[in-house]
Amino acid sequence: MARNKKTSILLTALATVLILAGCSGNSSKPANTSQPSETSSGSGGSAKTEPVEITFWNLFGGGEGDFVDQIVNGFNESQQEVAVKTLRLESNEYYAKFGTALASGKGPDVAVSHADRLAPFVKAGQLSPLDELAAKAEFNFSEITDANVESVSYEGKPYAVPLDTHFHMFYYNKDLLGQAGLLNEDGTPKFGDISPEGFKQFLTEIQNKVPDVTPFGVNTPYFHEPFYNLYYQAGGSILTEDLSKADLNNEKAISVLNFYLDLYDQGLSDINDKTPWDTFHSGKSATWFGGVWEAGWHLGEAGLNVGITSIPPFFGSESHWSGSHTLVIPDYVTDEKKVAAMKFMKYFTMEGGKIWAQAGHVPAGKAVTASEEYLNLPYREEFIQSQKTVKYAPKTDRYNAIDTVVKETLQGIIFKTISVEEGLSGMEKEINEIVQN
Repeated sequence: MARNKKTSILLTALATVLILAGCSGNSSKPANTSQPSETSSGSGGSAKTEPVEITFWNLFGGGEGDFVDQIVNGFNESQQEVAVKTLRLESNEYYAKFGTALASGKGPDVAVSHADRLAPFVKAGQLSPLDELAAKAEFNFSEITDANVESVSYEGKPYAVPLDTHFHMFYYNKDLLGQAGLLNEDGTPKFGDISPEGFKQFLTEIQNKVPDVTPFGVNTPYFHEPFYNLYYQAGGSILTEDLSKADLNNEKAISVLNFYLDLYDQGLSDINDKTPWDTFHSGKSATWFGGVWEAGWHLGEAGLNVGITSIPPFFGSESHWSGSHTLVIPDYVTDEKKVAAMKFMKYFTMEGGKIWAQAGHVPAGKAVTASEEYLNLPYREEFIQSQKTVKYAPKTDRYNAIDTVVKETLQGIIFKTISVEEGLSGMEKEINEIVQN
């Protein structure tokens, strides 16, 4: 959900605590979580049953970390069979330490993993399949959205419990669009023609009418995400359907990259803005592809009049980038603790999902997103509509290496150290070497 700009945002101010997508951490110290009380059995009360204690690793910091603490405390207080202790790690070291734990057979009993990180762990046999464990914990994967379950399933078996889907929405400053004459009476943007050229015209109108602001903030430090949003709209994929070779060196990618280069060249976006999320939040940019996790931060800022809608299909379709946080159980965990961990995972996604929704993520539990409590949160119906057209990363154990190549190459392209065509050709060659060797 995984990854990071979000760490820098979380640390800027207390007001920004909801902005991260669960990809940062503030401390490696165990969190203070409440423990379930011991229970007595028998009329005399002399025999006491000790709860099964499990350790939970995660990388959530700031506001998200607070929500996690609430969920863990709620679980511990709700029953007397399982006691969860939390260890929060820094995001930049999380997967290195988690990978080491899996390889050594010593570490957490339950842990967070982004969905796009699962494949190598599954291939190595380091994670427990959850189909039988789910039955023992009276949990049914049919309670989770089909797309979320598919994203964590390998050869028909789920290897994680999805917590959420996170993706980008189109954020806009209503006051600035109003000054530019680009706001409808219902408070939605007047986009005009929904096309790449139409969007440029929309942004140019902002530039002409409100010259002191950036018309559109582009996440240049993490450019792969805005690239994926529009590349997926154009019908693009990272790999071929059979995952056997790269599928990025094509006219779709060229068109999207030239579009972004035009935005930079025409001053419609600022390539030197290293914190575009802050620029939008401070009222210095009019529009922005922001994460759902940012909703509470922007909407809660006094004096910032923000609207949110799905990213318009400028390049033809409504497909767009997404990620997902999940919970997994290492294969080395004892059978007793596996069942205990599964009970916690069930609680986190179904009961805890009501709390997790406040962070902005779209919960994976169907009952949570259908609840009146969730739908009453601002723009959540729009979030649910956008969730229906997300596109997950390809399910290959080579994805992390592929993603690194894409990120590095795209930086070279937008800063013009290589041409679009040279960059895509080199990217194709490197990815094919990763996939085929």
